[in-house]
Amino acid sequence: MSFLKAGGGSIREYAFLIGGARDGRATVLAVPRRRVIGWRQHRVPVTVCVRHGGAETKGPPPVASRAGDRAVALSRQLARAHQELRRQIREIRTSLGHRRLDDDVLLTHCLAFCTALTSHHQGEDNGMFAQLLRERPELAATIANLVEDHGLIASILSRVGELADRAVEPRGSALEAIGRELDGLAAIMESHFSYEERTISEALDDGKPDADWPDMVFGFGT
Repeated sequence: MSFLKAGGGSIREYAFLIGGARDGRATVLAVPRRRVIGWRQHRVPVTVCVRHGGAETKGPPPVASRAGDRAVALSRQLARAHQELRRQIREIRTSLGHRRLDDDVLLTHCLAFCTALTSHHQGEDNGMFAQLLRERPELAATIANLVEDHGLIASILSRVGELADRAVEPRGSALEAIGRELDGLAAIMESHFSYEERTISEALDDGKPDADWPDMVFGFGT
């Protein structure tokens, strides 16, 4: 990553922190660990930033266009599912920032989004990735990276759920904490989705889905 070259040193000496939002998007900062006191929340693992080329991308992610014998290529269905999840988290973050909805409705929307993203990733882990590993074993390292990301995202979703469940404190404070979690999540999601589409789209279009995983991956279990 170019911003590390100027400072020198091993990338493992850096903490990757989610900074303040800019133009509606969270920024990721690389800060020497020795200069960070109590760094913990919202840090992005070095491995995620390195393999994804950073936590933010510019422009639409590349998606395979070959449709094969299906009306809509699986890669395009995956990209559309990702776009819907991006839309949902963007809408929630905007509502949190401007308090467009009452607190109970906002919390309900947050939990519905957490459920949708969890279902999407479970469908990938248990169905889509399992099929790809059978058909394209050379993708094992890539899929391991994606599963690792799912674990990181799941930990953030767990914190969001805990904050929503504990919203007995003044609601404004709880919603602000949820908003901070969602800022970090949005940056990681963007990186993860782009990496996933870039690395498995071709293999996805070469196969034919088995079992019921498309319902969870593309329709979030609905």
